[in-house]
Amino acid sequence: MTANPAIDPQASSTTDEACVPLHLLLPPPAFPVVLRLSQQMDDDALLEFCAANDSLRIERNPAGELIVTTPAGGKTSNREGYLSRELDLWTEHDGRGIAFNANGGFSLPDGSVRAADAAWLSLKKWNSLSVEEQSRFVPFCPEFVVELRSPSDSLSELETKMAAWLANGAQLAWLIDPQRKLAVIYRPGQEPETLLQPETLLGDGPIAGFFLKMQRFWE
Repeated sequence: MTANPAIDPQASSTTDEACVPLHLLLPPPAFPVVLRLSQQMDDDALLEFCAANDSLRIERNPAGELIVTTPAGGKTSNREGYLSRELDLWTEHDGRGIAFNANGGFSLPDGSVRAADAAWLSLKKWNSLSVEEQSRFVPFCPEFVVELRSPSDSLSELETKMAAWLANGAQLAWLIDPQRKLAVIYRPGQEPETLLQPETLLGDGPIAGFFLKMQRFWE
């Protein structure tokens, strides 16, 4: 098979090409990459594109641009695993919802497709979907999301993403920032609540009863 073309590492981090090769070969220095397409990928095409590039993290913003980033580093990946495990265990015991890890994509009302590092959706919404719909990007905004800042993440871009989660329907969102040893709690219609190196985060609203021990994030 002929190799797919790589994007020139000296070129801009954006492209106006109408057709993006299904498999992308992108050099590490180019990340994050914004792909501006002349024709927006629909959810089915984007799902296929993500499957073909499963070593990358790919989202679609409201403008239809694809945001391509690298997988997490070792420490961040370990923290993500802990976060997802704790939320999933509590969710299974609680019985009101379903939990998702960083690979779960959500097709949001603003036209974007986003993934959080951990997310929770009520069973009422999940069970309203057909089996086929459950296998695609979830067509709901999760009621609860967590974003974990990695060393390469732009704080301003993460803060914008947190605002977007709320604007699309999230009822509670946590931003965990190990670099600054902060946790920021977002709720609709309220100013963000900043906590300095908390020992525990307590859930409320849709995830009332959930708690997360935070020592792993501050080590």
